[in-house]
Amino acid sequence: MADRQDDLRQELAEQLKFYAGLGVTHLKIEEPVLSPGESKVTEEVTSTLDTVRQDLGECTRCQLHATRKNIVFGTGSPKADLMFVGEAPGADEDEQGLPFVGAAGQLLTKIIAAIGLTRKQVYIANILKCRPPNNRDPKPQEVEACEPVLFKQIEVIEPMIIVALGKYAAQTLLRSDTPISRLRGQFFEYRGSRLMPTFHPSYLLRNPSAKREVWEDMKLVRSTLEELGSAYYR
Repeated sequence: MADRQDDLRQELAEQLKFYAGLGVTHLKIEEPVLSPGESKVTEEVTSTLDTVRQDLGECTRCQLHATRKNIVFGTGSPKADLMFVGEAPGADEDEQGLPFVGAAGQLLTKIIAAIGLTRKQVYIANILKCRPPNNRDPKPQEVEACEPVLFKQIEVIEPMIIVALGKYAAQTLLRSDTPISRLRGQFFEYRGSRLMPTFHPSYLLRNPSAKREVWEDMKLVRSTLEELGSAYYR
């Protein structure tokens, strides 16, 4: 069965290259038909994430509930091998209720695409689920109130790799005050996953020269996913 699936993937890759050579840029992709077992697993995982969201409710665990417009829970695949975690929602995210949808989010989408994936294949979340006023740094009591929700998300998704986006996310998750410039580019063990700190997309918008380091980090993420047998690259 595994060999047959590999053959089908190779055949599909060759067909896509053929269409690209013809100048075809869009293909209509039908929703795959899953076996009953596969469907059941996906539904169970989604249901568990839904349970985490339901448990969060209209959260009032910290003062941020008074100023937020929307809770920004997370988005993406509930079975993702790769998860991205930032510090907190910004203005665009607060408005839409989705993580990383502003200019930094658009850059994150390109970073994900650069390793051959889409936002729907990964999972994207923040440590805080509500926007701090004026995009200030999260306060310790806010992290204490909200971090357990992230822990539950990680427990449900079980990603192979977590990418911590930016200084605050990396230092908070690792309980470290080491500069992000020294944390990035290496893996840390974190709650059953491997955690890779890297620069935040918003930092890259201000400092484009740092994109080279992020690209090196993401190449290491991809190669490690391949080594771990991620379904992304089979």
